[in-house]
Amino acid sequence: MLPPLLTDIVILFALGMAVVYLCQRLKVPSIVGFLLTGILAGPHGLAIIAHAHEVEVLAEIGVVLLLFTIGLEFSFGELMRIKRPMLLGGSLQVFLVVAGVAGLSLALGRDWGPSVFLGCVLSLSSTAIVLKLYQEGAAIDSPQGRTSLAILIYQDIIVVAMLLATPLLGGAVGPETGGGWQAMAKGGAVILALGLTARWGAPWLLRQVADTRSRELFIVTIVVMCLAVAWLTSWAGLSLALGAFLAGLIISDSPYSHQAIGNILPLRDLFTSLFFVSIGMLLDLHFLVANPLVVVLGLVGVLTLKSLTAGLATRALHLPRRVAIATGLSLAQVGEFSFILAQSGVPFGLLDPWTYQLVLVVSVLTMGLTPPLMALGQRMAAPPAPVLGSGRGAAASPNDRNHALSGHVLVVGYGLGGRNVARAARLTGLDYLILEMNPFTVRDEQAKGEPIVFGDAVNPAVLEHAGAASARAMVVTVPDPVATRRIVANAKALNPGLAVIARTRYQAELPALKSLGADEVVSEEFESAVEIFARLLKHLLLPETEVERLTAALRAGDYEQLRLDQPSQPAAICDLRQMLPELEIVTLRLESGAPAAGRSLAELELRQRHGVSVLAIRRDESIEGNPPAQARLRPGDWVVVMARPENLAAARGLFRAPGGPVFDPPAPA
Repeated sequence: MLPPLLTDIVILFALGMAVVYLCQRLKVPSIVGFLLTGILAGPHGLAIIAHAHEVEVLAEIGVVLLLFTIGLEFSFGELMRIKRPMLLGGSLQVFLVVAGVAGLSLALGRDWGPSVFLGCVLSLSSTAIVLKLYQEGAAIDSPQGRTSLAILIYQDIIVVAMLLATPLLGGAVGPETGGGWQAMAKGGAVILALGLTARWGAPWLLRQVADTRSRELFIVTIVVMCLAVAWLTSWAGLSLALGAFLAGLIISDSPYSHQAIGNILPLRDLFTSLFFVSIGMLLDLHFLVANPLVVVLGLVGVLTLKSLTAGLATRALHLPRRVAIATGLSLAQVGEFSFILAQSGVPFGLLDPWTYQLVLVVSVLTMGLTPPLMALGQRMAAPPAPVLGSGRGAAASPNDRNHALSGHVLVVGYGLGGRNVARAARLTGLDYLILEMNPFTVRDEQAKGEPIVFGDAVNPAVLEHAGAASARAMVVTVPDPVATRRIVANAKALNPGLAVIARTRYQAELPALKSLGADEVVSEEFESAVEIFARLLKHLLLPETEVERLTAALRAGDYEQLRLDQPSQPAAICDLRQMLPELEIVTLRLESGAPAAGRSLAELELRQRHGVSVLAIRRDESIEGNPPAQARLRPGDWVVVMARPENLAAARGLFRAPGGPVFDPPAPA
């Protein structure tokens, strides 16, 4: 005889397959499909599931694995970088929701204890749903993704204090409330122990396991670490989800995080689907039919209050309106931990049965509406590019010097990529201006003398004030794909001749950016693959010229050249680098005080003495190709030369002033 739980799981997954398939055909997110599956199969629907509690236990494993993989993609260093939005934004969002709900409840005649408790229940959002949707949309690194994550982490921590305060709100005294400080101390000790484990214990353990080269042992170790840390935090009074997230953080700083993600993903997707099914099983359709007006009012009220408070908390962090809109709609739902908190308040009389069921129904409905609300938030945050010159939304305090800039490089975003671009521009002597949306970063870097201003480059007026119309080039390094597309489109509309280089995380975003006018798109996903490919070919001892030809073919999108059954195409006549692979063609800038300044090509005898041929000289806006021997070089000239690599070193010395930089700045476009 089959175990009853196995029968229920088979029914759930079979029904889920059919419902999710229909949802996919209708372009509806799979999360909604799983919620509908739970509604149909649950006790308030067709009642075909007999062991709902066991299914809920498996569903909790899904939440644990989901938060574990989220933690794997972060690190303790990245978590510390979002501590300000976590503490300020999270506390403000929770306080505003609790105050709003409690005030309305008190106005309706309820006591203060149940009113505050109801506000606490409704203040929590769904970590599992929000982060999963951000992951699927590759937006977890966007400003709204990181802000939402920070607020959600705060909620997962503050729920512990809410659980401890539940007996007090219910007027209970005695042993239930006496261990509050001990529980907090226990939680702090656990987090400290986990921090030490992340620094020393986990890397050592994973290294020992990896040395065995046993895939099975590695998977078991990862799962045990995930579940053990989640259990430990739960024992200390913290949430399972927070423990799983911390477990992911512990492993993320080790060199084994990528392998861990690959092993956990199938298990995560399987159990997470059960979590959404279990949430759907809570919805009581009979209550919904009997109280439609109350449910609708409650639904609209909760979505409005939570989206507004989360948006206000985001604006308090000095983030732009578009990020506040997306964050607000992302956190508009009621979370899974609200169910746990609500259940804890029932024995103390904080929620009567009717209110408890209303909270459950409204919570499940808000979860079901989360995918379309988040999609709406993205569209509202990224409307079609506005007409330039409207004068709305000027940049935040760019000074007069920025308006006078011309021929400079505009760097959008001051993360790791933006910092490196700015450093390269500074070393080469190029004028540049940085646009950054984090006001704290702007304040710190301005104190160091960095040419950086606060402003959202999505706004055309900000680009205009930053001198995009007269800039020479713009480099976009922001992690938000939606914002990147709008920045490129607005910059090109303002200055069609602007050279735009955009960074993107995924190769799939390249066509859209190219169509909007980006001259170059650097895909992290693609460039890492090309680099791996090139290193593999070098390791296999292929000639360097062949490695360069194949990698160039990859970057050009000419994958047919990689097929062994296709003859190699001859190089284009104009492609000197492929025709003469043993030679290098470089552009040298003649500095004032350099040995070659004021001398003719005949006097320098570049070809006779150094084996260097001069192909062209650019002076101001004119270019002279194949210059004669009597052509005299002036400081500031750009000289295009061709030579073997070993001959270029001496030639470079003729073009540099004593004590000058040891590299050549980029030639003008």
